[in-house]
Amino acid sequence: MSSIDIRHAHSLTPARARVAVQEVADKLAERFGVTCAWQGDILTFSRSGVDGRIALAPQELHVTAQLGFLLSAMKGPIESEIHRVLGERFG
Repeated sequence: MSSIDIRHAHSLTPARARVAVQEVADKLAERFGVTCAWQGDILTFSRSGVDGRIALAPQELHVTAQLGFLLSAMKGPIESEIHRVLGERFG
């Protein structure tokens, strides 16, 4: 298994950051069939081959994920896409 660990600074209020993370989660669910759920300030997501979470903190997001065997080969492009989306949504 391969893992992803990304920290991304942001300047949004906690409420706006939560809305932005939810919008990202909605797109993940629509495009990839990911199941998402909030547990406090942590959004967990999963589907076959991936389990992860996005933790909201003041001024920072922390994205972690465990990739299964098949998705491990796509780790680089997946990380690049996460960085791109975080840059768009959180500056």
